[in-house]
Amino acid sequence: MSETRTTASATVAATPAPGPRVGLASAIAAVAAGQLGRVRVARGPLLVVATVQSLGLVILLRGIVHHHDSRTASAIVAGSAVLVVAFVSLNLLAQRLGALRATTALDYYAALPIPPAAVVLGTAAAYGLFTLPGAVVTASVGAAVYGLPFGQIWLVVPVVLASALVLAGTGAILGLSMPRPELATIAGQLGMTVVLFLGIITPARLPDAVQALRDIVPGTLAVDALAEAFRVHPHWGGVIIRLLITVGYGAVTLAVASRLFRRAVDR
Repeated sequence: MSETRTTASATVAATPAPGPRVGLASAIAAVAAGQLGRVRVARGPLLVVATVQSLGLVILLRGIVHHHDSRTASAIVAGSAVLVVAFVSLNLLAQRLGALRATTALDYYAALPIPPAAVVLGTAAAYGLFTLPGAVVTASVGAAVYGLPFGQIWLVVPVVLASALVLAGTGAILGLSMPRPELATIAGQLGMTVVLFLGIITPARLPDAVQALRDIVPGTLAVDALAEAFRVHPHWGGVIIRLLITVGYGAVTLAVASRLFRRAVDR
């Protein structure tokens, strides 16, 4: 009996106590830094592709826009800039998380002493920040090509950050909810295509039914906010409201993605 108690006591003593969990803000920063370093190495060429693709759209559509049609020109430039974000934060993130889910590699992140939400938020932040140079280049070149004012070009930074929240959240939802990585890839590409077409086409030229659909598509309000900044007299109230709604929409998508992450690692 004494030997049994001694063995049991030794077993309990040998079991390491779980370490303290890292705070949410510190965990998000750590995950974002790690993912950003990985994305720079593994996805760097794809950012170049995304930027060249958007610049190609800007130059291609220049031939059909008249010099006085600044509304269409601003929509094209703004939509092309946000398209860089959609290519990486929505499309590539959906593919990445879909592949991690299929190979059960998400268990590694679940074993870390960090909140599950930090994994999703940190990854989304990394993919969003990664797109900033490409979006800035696209917006700057587009403004020069179409003769748009540069006075508010700085607004591309908050627009990219806001759109990255909602598009990365959407990409995470697609990647974590699809049963197969191939379906996550298809869903990510289709989502990017929707952002492309509904972003570069001005709302006034869309049918009423499509306009209603456009308002709920992630990222389109951020496109409208950036397009407003390219006008001579921007309506700043509308810009702020669109960005706030986009951030709120992004918070909802990231919350849903965090719940899907928990489900994926609990299976």
